[in-house]
Amino acid sequence: MAVKIRLARMGAKKKPFYRIVAADSEAPRDGRFIEILGSYDPMKDPAEITIHEEKVRNWLEKGASVSESARALLVKKGVPKAELSVS
Repeated sequence: MAVKIRLARMGAKKKPFYRIVAADSEAPRDGRFIEILGSYDPMKDPAEITIHEEKVRNWLEKGASVSESARALLVKKGVPKAELSVS
């Protein structure tokens, strides 16, 4: 099972809210996930990003890959680029 850190869309129509999750790479975008690592709310001004850095670092140590969109959010919140491997 390959684990990927990515975004899962939540919220109502035209009011998106995203969870940053660790999920099996073959699971659907909004489907089953292993753990919630944070959240992203683009509707607020400025956009609100919440990250649980310890959980993220734990998954990265276990070999989880990061999606492009999740990587951009993690870098904005201060997780060093050297720790993030993109696939």
